[in-house]
Amino acid sequence: MLFITDQMVAEAVSIGEAQAVMRDAFASFGAGRAAMQERFRTEAGGVKLSTLGAVIPDLGVVGAKVYTTIGGRFSFAIALFSTETGHPLASIEANAITRLRTPACSVLAARHLARDDSRRLAVFGTGVQGRAHAAQFAAAYPLSEVLIVSSAPRPETAEEIAAEAGVAARLVGAEEAVAEADIIVTASRARTALFPGAALRPGQFVAAVGSSLPTTRELDDRALARAALVAVEWRPQSLREAGDLVLADPAVLPAEKIVELGELVAGTAPGRRDAAAITLYKSVGVGLEDIALAGLAFRKIAGG
Repeated sequence: MLFITDQMVAEAVSIGEAQAVMRDAFASFGAGRAAMQERFRTEAGGVKLSTLGAVIPDLGVVGAKVYTTIGGRFSFAIALFSTETGHPLASIEANAITRLRTPACSVLAARHLARDDSRRLAVFGTGVQGRAHAAQFAAAYPLSEVLIVSSAPRPETAEEIAAEAGVAARLVGAEEAVAEADIIVTASRARTALFPGAALRPGQFVAAVGSSLPTTRELDDRALARAALVAVEWRPQSLREAGDLVLADPAVLPAEKIVELGELVAGTAPGRRDAAAITLYKSVGVGLEDIALAGLAFRKIAGG
């Protein structure tokens, strides 16, 4: 059984490969050939343990992701097994996998929900996920500019993100970001809405990825009400964990407005149908993503 480090994952798996395996995994799930295990959290003395997992026979892997949360900081690991023999394949440090899979799924959602002519990206948050989203969207779209909204702005932040993404970047306020962007990513630790939903423009796509807690949200009810549809990774987990959805007035989020990412990929649910529509994607992070990407990393590193 292999032990795979974050550095090995980062060196072995490219952004394009991460995005492709997310597409394959959700296509499998959307066709009913894969299954997920919801996240379970246990806490004592300020230490939280969380687990989630997936079974993906099409990709030959089954496994579980386990992680701790202490003082707002996360440490991730994955136990990976073969679906053919049941034998353990690898134990994997999963910080790099988490950094890759979340923006890869946002890009996958954007392929179905964002306008093809999107050229300007706004990112709320300059942490690991904010930076990773800037890099992955820049790799997927011919962006002209990345607009950065930070709660603690530093002049060098824009320079660093521009270097990482290979696209011009500048710090702006929330109002300017929403007014000018085609694609908006919220990757913050906000507990309440980052901007008024009334400020969204027709044709925009929003990926909200900052929280998987039912008590916090980045989008307000007006944003949800104006959306033509809201995509989620998996209804059971998303409707239990996503504060943006849990705290919303039920009237603004009828069941028919919610679609799963696997349904979009499998073609059983339509994506963007109107250039002027506002579309949303709410991510909480599901086990399918972690195990699919762990399987890809294992195959590349083991040479199989």
